[in-house]
Amino acid sequence: MTSLPAQVSGQKKLGLVIDLDICVGCQACATSCKEWNTQGYSAPLNDRDAYGTSPEGTWLNRIHGYEVKGAEDEQSRIVHFPRSCLHCEEPACVTVCPTGASYKRAEDGIVLVNPETCIGCKLCSWACPYGAREYDYDHGVMKKCTLCVDRIYNENFAEEDRVPACVKACPTGARHFGDLGDAESKVSRLVAERQGYDLLPEMGYKPVNKYLPPRPRSSEKFTVAPTPSETKSDGKSRIEDFFRWADRLLSR
Repeated sequence: MTSLPAQVSGQKKLGLVIDLDICVGCQACATSCKEWNTQGYSAPLNDRDAYGTSPEGTWLNRIHGYEVKGAEDEQSRIVHFPRSCLHCEEPACVTVCPTGASYKRAEDGIVLVNPETCIGCKLCSWACPYGAREYDYDHGVMKKCTLCVDRIYNENFAEEDRVPACVKACPTGARHFGDLGDAESKVSRLVAERQGYDLLPEMGYKPVNKYLPPRPRSSEKFTVAPTPSETKSDGKSRIEDFFRWADRLLSR
């Protein structure tokens, strides 16, 4: 089995902070992830029967939608939930790997898979409680979010573009990238301000990625603007006028 690097105080922990309050589920993050990683570090990400009745493929980032209704809410709401590798501090997917193909980098905390030594045993996917591992049936190896490691360190890019493709593509700014090991970083402050939380903390894997919860709905109720009377002063209904107009139009 594979060992984890020794943890050091102040160690860099690169990860994502995802704001569930403003994620609109547009799939831009998933498609940009697929595009970038198909040509980059994890290439290629296969697809089978993409336009058929039973499409399947390798996606490192997926977005789920849930209808949620709190006890105090009068109406339910849709919460979009992006899911990818959380780059845990103590990832079970790494420690169960028999070949060392799954590993965690000491320098930045990113969890990766070496396709040259992965034997496709799927132990890592069974160990991951977040369903973040994707098996590539065409190549017989496991793939996962790389946090766009081949992009965030690419000095050919302008500094503002050295972020994961999903972060760059998000049209609402719901995704943030940074060092969660630095308490003063922008992402760490955001987590503190918005009470960001870990997914399944009871599992003890200490995910680096954090989620910001949806904000409570305003208690102020919407009021319907007054509308003109549906009945005219002559006693005839306005809707009757509409149907008479439509009848004349269609009878020409």
